[in-house]
Amino acid sequence: MSRIGNNPIAIPEGVTVDVKDNVVTVKGKLGELTQNYDSIEIKVEEANVLVTRSSDTKDQKAKHGLYRSLMHNMVEGVSKGWTKELELVGVGYRASNQGQKLDLALGFSHNIILDVAPEVKVETISEKGKNPIIKLTSFDKQLVGQVAAKIRGFRKPEPYKGKGVKFVGEEIRRKAGKSA
Repeated sequence: MSRIGNNPIAIPEGVTVDVKDNVVTVKGKLGELTQNYDSIEIKVEEANVLVTRSSDTKDQKAKHGLYRSLMHNMVEGVSKGWTKELELVGVGYRASNQGQKLDLALGFSHNIILDVAPEVKVETISEKGKNPIIKLTSFDKQLVGQVAAKIRGFRKPEPYKGKGVKFVGEEIRRKAGKSA
């Protein structure tokens, strides 16, 4: 029995959910998201969305929880939005943005310039004495995570000094250096 799949999804005010031809469309004040689905049933009743399955096969059990989680993330995204923050740890590591172009100085011989998707809002925060922070905001959780992972992939945090691009609040497993 899927505990996550059986939970109803509450629809907040200002959000509409439409189900047609195995496609779910969620519209809200921040944007519109669509998701294809198969082998499960999605019903909209009053102010809730219910996800049900017709049998207990392994495939249906897996998709039951998956589609319920995806639906919840869509409803949450179009009503509140999703935010990820990345921190640049290292001497000389800088970040700046002009609109949707993110300019990163990560210790390479050249700066990395990344064109961020138009659905994701980019903001860079640089305070004296603190590490630069990149703040990504969007209504699409998957897209925010994908952009954040791409930025982090340019210079992952290393285990000896902890230098690199890390998520705010992420604990980096540290190693001891050489022992003399």
